[in-house]
Amino acid sequence: MRVVAIREPGGPEVLGLEERPDPEPGPEEIRVAVTASGINRADLLQRRGRYPSLAGIPDDIPGLEFSGTVDAIGSGVTRWRTGDRVMGLVAGAGYAERIVVHQGEAVAVPDSLDLVAAAAVPEAFFTAFDAISLQCRMRSGETLLIHAVGSGVGTAALQIAHRAGLRTIGTSRTLEKLERATALGLDVALHADAGQSWVDGVLRATEGHGVSVLLDLVGGAYLEGNQRAIAERGRWIVVGVPSGRSATIDLRALMSKRASITGTVLRVRSLTEKIALAEAVEAELLEGFADGSLTPVLDRSYPAAEAADAHRRMEANENFGAMVLTWD
Repeated sequence: MRVVAIREPGGPEVLGLEERPDPEPGPEEIRVAVTASGINRADLLQRRGRYPSLAGIPDDIPGLEFSGTVDAIGSGVTRWRTGDRVMGLVAGAGYAERIVVHQGEAVAVPDSLDLVAAAAVPEAFFTAFDAISLQCRMRSGETLLIHAVGSGVGTAALQIAHRAGLRTIGTSRTLEKLERATALGLDVALHADAGQSWVDGVLRATEGHGVSVLLDLVGGAYLEGNQRAIAERGRWIVVGVPSGRSATIDLRALMSKRASITGTVLRVRSLTEKIALAEAVEAELLEGFADGSLTPVLDRSYPAAEAADAHRRMEANENFGAMVLTWD
């Protein structure tokens, strides 16, 4: 099979196609002939040598999500048959023509989605759903603040929140992305320019109360503002830190608001937790793709041979929504 491999740590130019042996499924595993592999910012870090792989996973093949067709099953597989359309998350090495996953980690691709678009679902929608629905327990009528609302996770969270009856506020450094997010249903769009003016916008939009749930996809640069923007008993969940992983926090202010901060990541979870999330996604989200209330926002797809160009686009922050690599 072909894979997109990292020849050495560095810029996008270090990515290239290589041949590797096909993986074989174990007793409870399925092998998937991959149609498309999702691209994420973690892949950019791995390419530069800053995102080590977990034990047993190649360091030189990035990729955390896939869509495709089951082409081989293990002896203990009861749920899937060859030819079934599936999507899901992997802990690494997703830039490959074939991958192996436990049968419980795969999620059925709804008939309404083509397989290329489906590759834009797992990382964005599973992450957003887990963060705001399962962990922050968002409720109809609450207000959700989404930083980097034009990202893959941001556009997914926006749709999930809109479907659940939440009011949404989104930030972006790019006005065009705010316009496109507004077309997706964003209620309040705030331009995150060089200062912290977005905080004043949040407080105006909430009559000074702040937001019930804060989805932080930015990290350190916004930490000071987040402390002002969170409401009493608010829930603040940190999913990404591209602007930095450290900043000063006022613990007394956090205490006085009785607010909570949670950090989350999907990659390192146990198999049991990953299966539980896949089951929750199937039970609560797939209907949304069928009825049109949820849709993957696919910025652009690239042939796997052009992975370097795809990384350049994401690194320049030019994408709105998710990006994928396709395998012919």
